[in-house]
Amino acid sequence: MSDTEDDITKHPLGKYLDEEMEPTSSKKFDIDALIEQAKEGQFFDPVTIKLICLKARELLVEEENVVQVSAPVSLVGDIHGQFHDLLEIFKIGGEIPHTNYLFLGDYVDRGAYSIETIMLLILFKIRYPQRVTLLRGNHESRQITQIYGFYTECQRKYGNPNAWKYVTDLFDYLPIAAFIDDSIFCVHGGLSPLLQNIDYVKEINRFREIPHEGAFADLMWSDPDADLDGFKISPRGAGFQFGCDVVKRFIECNNISKIYRAHQLCMEGYLILFDGTMNTVWSAPNYCYRYGNLASINEIDEHLNDFFNVFSCSPENAEESKDNDGDRVKTPLSSKSKHKEIDYFL
Repeated sequence: MSDTEDDITKHPLGKYLDEEMEPTSSKKFDIDALIEQAKEGQFFDPVTIKLICLKARELLVEEENVVQVSAPVSLVGDIHGQFHDLLEIFKIGGEIPHTNYLFLGDYVDRGAYSIETIMLLILFKIRYPQRVTLLRGNHESRQITQIYGFYTECQRKYGNPNAWKYVTDLFDYLPIAAFIDDSIFCVHGGLSPLLQNIDYVKEINRFREIPHEGAFADLMWSDPDADLDGFKISPRGAGFQFGCDVVKRFIECNNISKIYRAHQLCMEGYLILFDGTMNTVWSAPNYCYRYGNLASINEIDEHLNDFFNVFSCSPENAEESKDNDGDRVKTPLSSKSKHKEIDYFL
């Protein structure tokens, strides 16, 4: 068993980061200064990253699997290391702490700035714990990040994987889902045939690597399908596809109004299914600097009315796109794509 695997089995009360970690009180921790540095795109030395992750762990370990969130709140879907587009979100949706944000996971991988993205979000969580909620997505995983970019990025920027280890250890503490005013259920992926009641989500042991199968995996990996009844094994290799009937039963069983999730690229930035009971929000515009898609955040007011605030990529993203123009996939946007164009990506 590897050191990382050994650490997983001891969460949440066992060994956390490296044993030589300085006690929290032994190093000056100026959170506001760190946030300003992070907003400028600076990435921190490994000792600082360890300290930040330990601070965040102290908060996250106290949160339930299903976090209670009050409206008004803005929902953010996949970001995938597109740091400059994250800054764009704060421009259009409002800065923290003036806006209450619920992030639906997938902060790292694919984009070029995963470490900058996740550190800024963690710092905001530490500074404003009641204004920032960070859920876990399927990419908040050791195995997935070793394949899709975050591990390689940390190796390239630091010369070793330590920063990757500290952050992915912290991922084990992220909550699984959120419940907005006892009416709206939020999760990264989708539903599971093993979970009919939200109370069952509260019983999952989340302090570990995301497993390959089971209810925990399904919540991270599953997708709705407008052409399907019931559940069907997902082509992603984990989770399920599920139909309108599944969503209807879940909503009726839990006496809720709708479900919000992320996890799937939507060319128009969002997708509304099943008469508005299942909604996908996608927040990485021009995904991978090549797909030409729009993005959105979903703004929910105090009366639970919602609005998809659609935006395009930042100027920095456009520059990255020019640099990769030879590999660019040109996907036309059309009004017809709003309810049809949705693609599968890990």
